Amino acid sequence: MPSPLRWWVLTLLFLGTTVNYLDRIILGILLPEIRKEIPLSDVLYGQISSAFQLSYTIGFLLAGKFIDMVGTRLGYAGAILWWSLAATAHSFIRNPFTFAVCRALLGVGEAGNFPAAIKSVSEWFPKKDRALATGIFNAGTNVATMIGPGIFWWMTSLYGWRTCFLITAASGFLVLVLWFFTRQTPPPQDDDGPGGEKLSWGQVARYRETWGFALAKFFSDPVWWFYLFWLPPYFYDVRHFDMKQVSWAFPFIYLMADIGSVAGGWISGYFLRQGWTVARARKVSMGIFAGCMPVAATSVLFENPFVAIGLISLATAAHQGWSANLYTTVSDVFPKSAVASATGIGASVGGLGGVIFSTLLPGYIVTYFGYGPMFFIMGGFHLTGLLCLHRLMGSLKPIVR
Repeated sequence: MPSPLRWWVLTLLFLGTTVNYLDRIILGILLPEIRKEIPLSDVLYGQISSAFQLSYTIGFLLAGKFIDMVGTRLGYAGAILWWSLAATAHSFIRNPFTFAVCRALLGVGEAGNFPAAIKSVSEWFPKKDRALATGIFNAGTNVATMIGPGIFWWMTSLYGWRTCFLITAASGFLVLVLWFFTRQTPPPQDDDGPGGEKLSWGQVARYRETWGFALAKFFSDPVWWFYLFWLPPYFYDVRHFDMKQVSWAFPFIYLMADIGSVAGGWISGYFLRQGWTVARARKVSMGIFAGCMPVAATSVLFENPFVAIGLISLATAAHQGWSANLYTTVSDVFPKSAVASATGIGASVGGLGGVIFSTLLPGYIVTYFGYGPMFFIMGGFHLTGLLCLHRLMGSLKPIVR
């Protein structure tokens, strides 16, 4: 009998992910106000974003192993504490260098969110419900981007941009208290099957399934990061939006992403209930969403802002539907003792793709060639990632040693 406490745990994972993403998007949203005090060119903005992305990439390697060692309760609490302290430090920034340092510290802490959340879902939910549960907590990434611009615009107009960083930090400390004092004794799931033995981090790294997941992340994560980091300056510099206009455009774009996130989990769960194999259900679902991305990339060609926003919304929704299934493949294949490690390795490789394709290169490509090439490059990455996953993860059978 599934424990009803699992929905409270999932709620906390959703809240933690929401705060986690508020800390990520805040720099891009506040960029016009920050530039009034601290000069940040597109190249410099890309380099500061790279400091976050690179430390986030390295942090994943540490976070996955750490969470598998100490468990989700302590591991997630430590990550939230770290990133909340780093968020606090942002309010004292005076120059681009200290911005980069603070973003790097933030990235290390925020790397703990997804390994802890995916491991918690594998502990609390049966296999048929895990993609849906992943889609629900992952929807926090979109809620943050829906509510963040409006809140930050309002708070900046009243108190200045530095106060916004203190608000996100305080939200993190609140989630930390709720998480740490929640009783966490997940019951065994009746559909896990064999394969509950311990796997070391080194053993996990030797499985081809780990690298199938990792390569899928390498090609798909940069797309999400590109939209997350570069949509605000794209709207400001190319579409000539102001902060108020961005504060209504982003809620719509990421409301669609929320719908995609939950729908992605529901679709594969529906296929499983129809008797499909796990591999077929996950891969067909991911293929549907990957096929949407080249269409969405044409948004850059349309002058009408509403058409462009609609196509960008298709991209964010499709990516989140893809992610809900991609993350779930780890708990489909690996025993619970290794879920965080496998997630950490794969997400670290995804972060490396983000460093290359969503922070460093765009700063130069946007400066010298505009946004068009970047949108079309991003359009084909999910299909490439799906091919890698299909070849290396195969039938998604649980690993049994």
